[in-house]
Amino acid sequence: MFDQVRPLLFTIAYEILGSAADAEDVVQDSYLRWRDVDSDEVTHLRAYLVQIVTRQALNRLRTVRRRREDYIGTWLPEPIRTDHDASHDLLLAESVSMAMLLVLETLGPTERAVFVLSEVFGHSLVEIADMIGKSDTAVRQIAHRAREHVHARRRRFQPDDETSQAVIGRFLAAARTGDVQTLMDVLAPDVVQISDGGGRVTAARRPITGAAPVARYLVGLARNSMADMDIEFGSFNALPAVLFRSSADGRLDSVLMIELAGTRITGLYAVRNPDKLRTADVLRPLDTRISQKAQGESS
Repeated sequence: MFDQVRPLLFTIAYEILGSAADAEDVVQDSYLRWRDVDSDEVTHLRAYLVQIVTRQALNRLRTVRRRREDYIGTWLPEPIRTDHDASHDLLLAESVSMAMLLVLETLGPTERAVFVLSEVFGHSLVEIADMIGKSDTAVRQIAHRAREHVHARRRRFQPDDETSQAVIGRFLAAARTGDVQTLMDVLAPDVVQISDGGGRVTAARRPITGAAPVARYLVGLARNSMADMDIEFGSFNALPAVLFRSSADGRLDSVLMIELAGTRITGLYAVRNPDKLRTADVLRPLDTRISQKAQGESS
């Protein structure tokens, strides 16, 4: 019974936390709490577990946010490997995209949870108030603030398609051959390159903005640290991604997620922190569906 709702619970926890490792811990802890409860006391399993996971994720987020303030370099969400079809569910794909997760990171913990539960998972504000232990009025105000905050900062999401693959092919070829002009042709003028090494490995400490600076940075990487890497393609956070592995031992060095708008690349998110790559080969089933039966019911 629990395994049937595990993808939903993981998706909720991950979108609140931005960390697969923390989300897995929350889901496992929620399972242990549910296991110790008399089943006769639970009216509806899914609604009950969503409430537990939400509260546990909120508590965990308040703790980890303090650690993220001391993070070395730029912090990026932990990338998760997703099925290629995930990009065609636009609501789900946008909600786990790097751009959206970084916007959510600018919300307070409660605002983030309320936004995720209402805008992504379709819970009513009355249900959310019960989940997080606040009044209906307070949750309505929180939801309004969070929605305005996110909508002012969100970027248009484009699902992975054949056009994206063609652009990425030109992008990689140009980087490897040092063709700066072709790189600039496929990079948006305001493209942003963000790297996360977590102080564990070498990575740009600050975001790089603009087609020319990003192109020069990428050509430098291709000629030096990435010169002997094997590459493979994948889908991470519902975005097309390139994985770089050591040609010597096959070790995963980094995951580069690529965000596009039309035929231009608008965002490059490179995760090199080995702590965030430990489960990069694990395919993460995601789910945002709250059954009609679950809505309106509580434990």
